[in-house]
Amino acid sequence: MNRHPIATALRALRQTLWGPDAPPGRPLLARWPRLARPAAPVGLLAALGVFWITLTVESNWGLPPPIAVLFAAMTVAPLLALPRRPLLAWRLTVLALLICTFNAPAGLPGPWTPPLALGSVAVVAVVVARVDRPVLAWVVAITTVPVLTLVHAENRAAVLALLGALAIVGDLIRRNRLSRRALAAQTELSEREQERRAVLEERTRIARELHDVVAHHMSLIAVQAETAPYRLTDVPAPAAAEFAAIAGSARDALTDMRRLLGVLRSEASGPPTAPQPDLGDLGAMVDAARRAGLPVTLDVDPPVDGRVPAPVGLAAYRIVQEGLANAARHAAGAAVRVTVRAHRSGLGVRVENSPADARPTADGGPGHGLTGMRERATSLGGTFTAGPLPDGGYAVAAELPYEVESGDA
Repeated sequence: MNRHPIATALRALRQTLWGPDAPPGRPLLARWPRLARPAAPVGLLAALGVFWITLTVESNWGLPPPIAVLFAAMTVAPLLALPRRPLLAWRLTVLALLICTFNAPAGLPGPWTPPLALGSVAVVAVVVARVDRPVLAWVVAITTVPVLTLVHAENRAAVLALLGALAIVGDLIRRNRLSRRALAAQTELSEREQERRAVLEERTRIARELHDVVAHHMSLIAVQAETAPYRLTDVPAPAAAEFAAIAGSARDALTDMRRLLGVLRSEASGPPTAPQPDLGDLGAMVDAARRAGLPVTLDVDPPVDGRVPAPVGLAAYRIVQEGLANAARHAAGAAVRVTVRAHRSGLGVRVENSPADARPTADGGPGHGLTGMRERATSLGGTFTAGPLPDGGYAVAAELPYEVESGDA
């Protein structure tokens, strides 16, 4: 039981001294992409400036030119490695502190030059915010050794307090960053789950509605096949048997479909008793929206023969219904135009609104209305688009294909 903490500490020490570096963090300028481009040349110029300042200070202290150049390079090298390799920068800093201490001429005000001391503080401040807690403990412990042995006794307490404060603040920053990352990942996972659930719910709703539509037509087929021998005169016996077989197949199909799709119905809400809406009900829905205060213009151009399949008409009605709801929720006071156009290969539905006159009245985050409309269009093999307009408005459009049949229905 006692070997586990020791083994953990030894692994942390090995990582601190020569193990893999800390994972790269989020770039500081990620929120400002325009400032990210000149960051590299500005950083290089800053490093050259630090090198020149260090070289000037060390030359003024009477250091020989080769030693001054070496000390200046050791001051700048950790700063260059700090953004990508924080642990490497710390190792270079410790090495620079030791080399400068044992090679600096006598008579200097302190063991290190001011640029090296300030650069060491900056390196430690970044490292403690990027490494794990076991590595953090070793970084602080190893950094404390030169402070205790080389810093003057009068300044030792202040330097140790600064090092402890950096360690505590860095650990809090790292934990806060990890918490925000975990929260962002959980939020993204929840949004994906909600979107997937919305898609499944919409598919379930579409399946229930299509079940009702198909069941209606299958019932008509069964009734017509059963009553055909009584409505028609002089029906031969083979034809009557054929009609009976058609009626039986229709009833069997209805039974199987109800058995398979009955689980899609909610137990709380019983089966709908009203017929499913279609294009003929758009006028009533638009009138209701107008009475609610939404300025709506309806432009419907149905097929000449009026033959729109029930699933297509139902999908068009639901898309217009959701489009009007979104306009009322997110663009209060905006004028809305609903356009339904019949083409040779399908039906085009478009709901667009002008810029909002007032702030949106919807509370909470975005809903899943667009997901539902897209699911309805794609379930019929169509397409769906949604997006802002150049004038500040918003539009949703769907193309619902269907085959135009010739002859009698």
